[in-house]
Amino acid sequence: MSSSPLRTLVADDEAPARDTLKLLLGRDPEIELVSECRSGPETALALRRDQPDLVFLDVQMPGATGLEIAEALRGDAAPRVVFVTAHGEHALAAFDVGAVDYLLKPFSDERFAEALGRAKTAVRERQALELARKLGALGGTAEGAEAPSGAVERIAVRDQGGVRLLPVDEIDWIGAQDYYAELHVGERSWLLREPLRSLEARLDSRRFARIHRGAIVNVARVRTLEPATHGEWTVILKDGVRLRLSRSHRKSLDTLLGR
Repeated sequence: MSSSPLRTLVADDEAPARDTLKLLLGRDPEIELVSECRSGPETALALRRDQPDLVFLDVQMPGATGLEIAEALRGDAAPRVVFVTAHGEHALAAFDVGAVDYLLKPFSDERFAEALGRAKTAVRERQALELARKLGALGGTAEGAEAPSGAVERIAVRDQGGVRLLPVDEIDWIGAQDYYAELHVGERSWLLREPLRSLEARLDSRRFARIHRGAIVNVARVRTLEPATHGEWTVILKDGVRLRLSRSHRKSLDTLLGR
C-alpha cells in the first residue's frame, strides 16, 4: 500500500514564485498542494485550516514574516518548513527556527529536488514519531512494562532515516542542547526535539535525577560522588563521564544515595 500524499502549502507574495513552486511540486506524485498563500495572515489561517505536512515559505511577506510563522510552528507535530527566498542573509535564522532547507532564488531544478527530498524525509520521520507515540512508546509504558505513575519506558528517536525505540534504562545521562535533549548511551547520542524540563517530567524520578540545569543522570549509572567546591558535587558515571551536581539541585543527593 502506498503512503498518503504529503499535504503541501506554498506561501509567497509574488505570483511568479508561487507558479514556479507549483509547477515543480506538481511533478511529484507524493505531493498534494492544499494551499496557496500571498501574505503572512493568509498563511497563518491556511495552516490552521488545512493542516499541511510541508510548507514552502518565503521570508518577506506582508503582514508577518516567514520567520515569525516558522517560529510559531515549532514542535514535532508541526509541518516541516523549506524557506524559498531571495534574501540569503536570513539563512541562519531560518535554521534556528527549525527549517529543513533554505532555497535561495534563483535555484536550479536539481537544487529544488534536493530540498524536496530532504523535506519529504523529514515529514516521514515526523509521521513515524507520531505513530510511535500512538503505540505508547512515548506517552506511556511499553507493552509488558511496569512504569510507576505512567513514567515513560521507551523514547522514540530519529536514527538513520528511521525511528529507534530507545529503552530509558539504556540511557546514561541526558544533556540540554538549546531546544533539544541529547540522550547519551555509551559512545552514541541522539537528539530529541523536546526541552529537558519537559522530558524530565516524563521520566521516573526514582531512576533519573536532575543534577544541573543542563543535565539529568540515570541513577543506576552513577559510580562515585565526590565533593567539590561551594557546596557542589562531582558525579562520576561508570564509564568515567564526570558531571556537576549544582547547589540548586542538592536535593538530588538523596536520590543518588538511595535515601
